[in-house]
Amino acid sequence: MVKYIMFDLDGTLTDSREGIINSIIYALEYFGIKAPGDRSLLECFIGPPLDYSFQKHYGFSEEKSWEAVEIYRKRYDPIGKFENKPYEGIEELLKILKKNGKKLIVASSKPHQMCIDIIEHFGLDKYFDHIQGGADKGQLHSKTGVMKEALNVMNITEEKKKETVMVGDTMFDIEGAKALNLKSIGVCYGFGSKKELEEHGADFIVKDIEQLKKVLLS
Repeated sequence: MVKYIMFDLDGTLTDSREGIINSIIYALEYFGIKAPGDRSLLECFIGPPLDYSFQKHYGFSEEKSWEAVEIYRKRYDPIGKFENKPYEGIEELLKILKKNGKKLIVASSKPHQMCIDIIEHFGLDKYFDHIQGGADKGQLHSKTGVMKEALNVMNITEEKKKETVMVGDTMFDIEGAKALNLKSIGVCYGFGSKKELEEHGADFIVKDIEQLKKVLLS
């Protein structure tokens, strides 16, 4: 029986592609880089830490990647984070889980205050027992570190981990769950792929929120 449920934010609770991609394009243009015509090619930036993605996909040095992150946030923080919407059915799912006595947690690599701002903006904060975001340095710069901090704050011991699951849409969520000895549920409606979730060993893979509800309440 699952009691503690950790949710990723982007691609799991909310469809954040518009604000993230618009802000990535803003940062690329600052460096004189023309964004691809197919905006979906920039969805690879959704989920992983941004500095990692600028280095991986555009060959930026570490220093340049952090400059790009700063430029990105100049647009994303005041505007982009609200170019966003909860997935249809998410609030109803959270309401049902809460009524069934589940402890709900947000665990996202997105900066901590941004996570709080987004969750509060959409009125979802009343469902969550803890919101844990990331940081630019230290343990909270990795998804595993964010999840570990959430476990600590919620006092989820090794024994309680048997009742805990991580829900997310990318390999980073699945890898974090494995590293912390947690079960994981990969969702296919986000920005990862079924193949990616399978290859990284998600314990369950669901196609939509209705399937997710059945797994979490089973």
